[in-house]
Amino acid sequence: ELHICVGVEASCMLRVLRCGSLVSEFLRASRPLWICNTTLSPGTTVSNSLSYPSKGLLSRAGIFTSIMAAEGEQVPAEVSAPPKEKKVKPPKEKKEKPPKEAKQQSDGGADGKKKETKLGLSTPKATNFADWYTELVVASELISYYDVSGCYILRPWAYSMWEVIQGFFDAKIKGMGIQNAYFPLFITEDVLNTEKDHVEGFAPEVAWVTKCGNTEMEKPVAIRPTSETVMYPYFSQWIRSHRDLPLRLNQWTNVVRWEFKYPTPFIRSREFLWQEGHTAFATQEEAEKEVLEILELYRRVYEELLAVPVTKGRKSKKEQFAGAFYTTTVEAFVPDTGKAVQAATSHCLGQNFSRMFNIEFETEERTKQHVWQNSWGLTTRSIGVMIMTHSDDKGLVLPPRVAPKQIVIIPIPNSKTPDDVKAAMLVKVEEFKADLEAAGVRVVTDTRDNYTPGWKYNHWELKGLPVRLELGPKDMENKKVVLARRDTGAKEFVPWEEVAARVPALLEEIQADMYNAARTKYDACVEQVTTWDQFMAALNNKHMCLAPWADEEAVEEDVKKRSATADAMGAKTLCIPFVQPELPAGTLCFASGKPAKNWALWGRSY
Repeated sequence: ELHICVGVEASCMLRVLRCGSLVSEFLRASRPLWICNTTLSPGTTVSNSLSYPSKGLLSRAGIFTSIMAAEGEQVPAEVSAPPKEKKVKPPKEKKEKPPKEAKQQSDGGADGKKKETKLGLSTPKATNFADWYTELVVASELISYYDVSGCYILRPWAYSMWEVIQGFFDAKIKGMGIQNAYFPLFITEDVLNTEKDHVEGFAPEVAWVTKCGNTEMEKPVAIRPTSETVMYPYFSQWIRSHRDLPLRLNQWTNVVRWEFKYPTPFIRSREFLWQEGHTAFATQEEAEKEVLEILELYRRVYEELLAVPVTKGRKSKKEQFAGAFYTTTVEAFVPDTGKAVQAATSHCLGQNFSRMFNIEFETEERTKQHVWQNSWGLTTRSIGVMIMTHSDDKGLVLPPRVAPKQIVIIPIPNSKTPDDVKAAMLVKVEEFKADLEAAGVRVVTDTRDNYTPGWKYNHWELKGLPVRLELGPKDMENKKVVLARRDTGAKEFVPWEEVAARVPALLEEIQADMYNAARTKYDACVEQVTTWDQFMAALNNKHMCLAPWADEEAVEEDVKKRSATADAMGAKTLCIPFVQPELPAGTLCFASGKPAKNWALWGRSY
């Protein structure tokens, strides 16, 4: 049945209803039509075979009359006065029962509420982690999928978290004397190939620009997977003397690595945001000192901002950065999947790149030496690790220090609340907002009157806000508010005069509690083993293994092959932790039986 409702003259309405083929004509004329409650925009193609019961036209005249009258249109008699013989009883509308969840969530909302959408996640975290995560990052408005596989749009809620991380880290490195700069996105092929080991490590992931318009480029250019080869030719121009050192630069940028593995939002994507630091020093001691200072900052980002526990250590030769002297790392772990995540890395490049790019300086003794270099990077992967660590079946659970907004204030009047009380309630909401912002709290208010309080609660729980402040009619009488925690669901009543002091303290409690809970789970997932059977049992239990090993690349490759199963990839070294258990003399490698040189942390990983 065809309904033409708004924006069509009454005299034309009959013509359209008599001939479905005229609908396309109206759309081409840029006239808005509503057909069966669906809007057809100008330019839409409508089939000439469009059918409808012509006798239903005049029986629906009352609907057309009311709509056109609301629009201020004059209703022709042929529409407003249908013949008696054509009268048909309009079908009874069935009243849709609200979903049980919505009924339970309704908290005395006023009449005339907007029909509410069911919120929450359909896939439990414990049942199907991959589907849960994919659903969560979209439903919580962190990302939208893009039409290039492996690329994602970071929506404001996600980008705000990155800005918090960026602000923390940027302030710290500037305090160390590091400056921000920006280098181009493109790398010529000959420059990229300067460092053989480096380019071989990235070759499968490098994206190339080969055409300009319809013309093949004479020399293809690579899109940076990292910027060592972009920056170091210019380091060699800028550094001449020991007085030019140290040179310490950082850039906040994007990189492209054309991953062939299964893409995962934030964790593994073809384009991502990061910071990358590149520094040059006169001595090895200076370079190695900075490597550890930066690694400590990365630990602080994860543990102090994101409430995610990590292990600091050194990468094995097999796993270290291509072309590096050595690589240090912070390693995170997701207990629900049994997989580790390389959270951030700080590389000592030694003099390898300075030799390749001829970065020399004249010493005070008038001799020539190559500089010692570092590079280090932290990416938006950090957001994904945080989400996986803390979030639940209701949505995100954000640590207060990284949450874009830390508290939402929701007034909850009911249908019987007098207008003067509602007005006073809104005034009080603004007072709380001003007081909390003055105390350094990031605040959002939700005073929308077309959603019930229950719907709002679910909405902000999905978004992961650490604290919810509720203010209802009884709270106005008692001069108290309810503070509800997102992480535990616990509630407390707080007098009005204590809110500005209590909320910041509560946020710090939540931050500490979230970290402690995550640390307890993390530590429970580390098993100290000495035999192959213990190693495999721990892996299959979704745990990491701290095991003595011979520190040989061949052994590591063998472990990776032998530990692979039909359902899971093989394990690899995550790092050689800085904090080592005692290694008694004569301890043997758990995999090869050779003398063990150290304890390594092993696990499956993203």
